[in-house]
Amino acid sequence: MRLGIVGSGAIACGLARAAGDAFEVVVWARSEGSAERACEAVEAAATVVTELEELGSADVVVEAVAEDPALKAELHGRLGALLPEQALLATTTSALSVSELAAASGRPDRFAAVHVFNPVEKMDLVELGFPSEATESTRRRFHELCRELGKTAVEVPDSAGFVVNRLLFPYLFDAVRLLERIDLEADALDTCMRLGAGHPMGPLALLDFVGLDVAAAIGEAIGADVPPRLHELIAAGRLGRKTGAGFYDYD
Repeated sequence: MRLGIVGSGAIACGLARAAGDAFEVVVWARSEGSAERACEAVEAAATVVTELEELGSADVVVEAVAEDPALKAELHGRLGALLPEQALLATTTSALSVSELAAASGRPDRFAAVHVFNPVEKMDLVELGFPSEATESTRRRFHELCRELGKTAVEVPDSAGFVVNRLLFPYLFDAVRLLERIDLEADALDTCMRLGAGHPMGPLALLDFVGLDVAAAIGEAIGADVPPRLHELIAAGRLGRKTGAGFYDYD
């Protein structure tokens, strides 16, 4: 099966690496610079292209670009017109309306949200969301796709944040507010949650890993109260690991 992936960020490249053994994978990058970085990230797991038409023969295409509704809708409209009638389309959104993106594609009966988690190779869960128009065949094929990726799929309602992010991000934001209220270093707070609650990563380190701008966008989409400290760090260009600084400084 030929799997197309639209995007060249961490989720797109992680999905390409996870799928490389099971599928023929083609990754679309928006620019030559993005394509060069994606080639390094996916190594031999996928072919990287810069023309969307190169995905025209894919059996399934998964869009994995930034959580920008206008950008996603525009891409799904182009893909819906480009792909063969039987091809399936999906988005990795974690916060936007699946039904609205499905409608933009023009093929809501063959559409799904395939919400994978970063790092894709290590995280077992996929939250699967479907518009009401999705056929049973579409649902079955996406469940099969997840099994072929070695993932556990859980079908969730089409609601902002699905299950994980709807529960996770209010907790992460509470950690930021606690840091603002008490005299405590970020590392001390994270150590408490790692060693006291058994979490593999503290909440502030996890926000840095996700990206503070991404976290704020998810928070706004699910109606969570985004702490002022997060906005201050974003305004200062401290977006987390990807910029070398967030709640922590990185080499």
